[in-house]
Amino acid sequence: MPEKEKKKLDLKIREMPKQHEDIRRQNFDEVALGYPANIAIEEAIRCLQCKKPKCVANCPVEIDIPGFIKCIAEKDFALGTKILKQKNLLPAVCGRVCPQEEQCEKGCILHKKGGAVAIGRLERFLADWEATQGEPPVPSIPPATGKTVAIVGGGPAGLTVAGDLINLGHDVTIFEALHEMGGVLIYGIPEFRLPKAIVKREVNYLKKLGVKIVTNYVVGKTKKLDNLLKEFDVVFVGSGAGLPWFMEIPGENLNGVYSANEYLTRMNLMKGFQFPEYDTPIKNHKRVAVIGGGNVAMDCARTAIRLGADEVQIIYRRSRDELPARLEEVENAEEEGVVFHFLTLPVRYIGDENGWIKEIECLKMELGEPDASGRRRPVPIEGSEYIIPMDAAICAIGNNPNPLIPDTTPGLEMGKWGNIKADEETGKTSKDRVWAGGDVVSGAATVILAMGAGRIAARSMHEYLTSS
Repeated sequence: MPEKEKKKLDLKIREMPKQHEDIRRQNFDEVALGYPANIAIEEAIRCLQCKKPKCVANCPVEIDIPGFIKCIAEKDFALGTKILKQKNLLPAVCGRVCPQEEQCEKGCILHKKGGAVAIGRLERFLADWEATQGEPPVPSIPPATGKTVAIVGGGPAGLTVAGDLINLGHDVTIFEALHEMGGVLIYGIPEFRLPKAIVKREVNYLKKLGVKIVTNYVVGKTKKLDNLLKEFDVVFVGSGAGLPWFMEIPGENLNGVYSANEYLTRMNLMKGFQFPEYDTPIKNHKRVAVIGGGNVAMDCARTAIRLGADEVQIIYRRSRDELPARLEEVENAEEEGVVFHFLTLPVRYIGDENGWIKEIECLKMELGEPDASGRRRPVPIEGSEYIIPMDAAICAIGNNPNPLIPDTTPGLEMGKWGNIKADEETGKTSKDRVWAGGDVVSGAATVILAMGAGRIAARSMHEYLTSS
């Protein structure tokens, strides 16, 4: 026998406690409750501390993942937090909403054996632990460079650029169109998945670093981007993708047919779920259909459940295997009573005599050959039409960037879907001294990818500012 037996791999991922479905259906409190310290330590000990960690290579913002996990295993939470925040100023957000299973955790060497370390949960643990320790320490900022930066949009990409550049000594101002900062974090993702107090906490940290914030400021209307270029040395555009897609089928103008943007903005930014405490009235629909299969569709369906709907159905044109939503979001939705109609396509909304939706005509589909996305293309089955009674339909099939900035900015090259064209390696646009990143470039994507694009742009912007 060998002198020292190999340590047996621990493939058991520690489960994170969450509210029971019977309870959480009745409230908007956070569903996932986070690791307690003892469970976080157990999970962290599972990390193999690889010499060439693929988890880091798969992280869009380059976090030292083994480094902060080792600190948790050694119970040095303060150092772990410091390591984590060297690369990520939004760890409490990313630990909750980023698809780690498709990024860092997919690179974990244990992934092939079905037991990847729960990196996202450990990231959340450190961020939440820090919040219990009082005001976080603010790092010393380098001497002012005298260079000025304007950031259009206070979402994940803009917040990342702001954090990176303020820490390099530049003067940074964010211009946000809405009355609160956070972009999709504040208007799109529901409270039960991302409490808004967490977003505000992360934004306040940037303020303490010296970032200036201007809200209710619509670049393209309040002031054009060219005017900002007269006042600032460089501009970053991170205005997101807030223009909803519709299916362009009959009946979309009926009352009770919503875009996911409108529905979620009413609930989240405008606090509709707290009516009448907040002055945002909502209609209590009883039979709600959500069109789409992504995380936004799950957010809409689970919100409708909490607002008292008797029946909520997801209508998705492909099969369960092609669902783009995170597995845990799909599982949460099913636990809460959401019903899924796969291989189904709405073709018409039918209204009553008062102009309200009362039914949806659907068509059954079958999967054909893969399309450009790599997923098998849904093909209609002739003669398979049928009717579903519904009093609300929420369209959650995607978004494009709002055309306001491109339409008011000469010289800004655009893609065919209305996105701003930007160099993948630098974030530079066709317009001098203007960078862009996040959903306004890529189309609707994940929070962490937007942050990664912001980091790339910030690096290029700093290089320009220090060489000009």
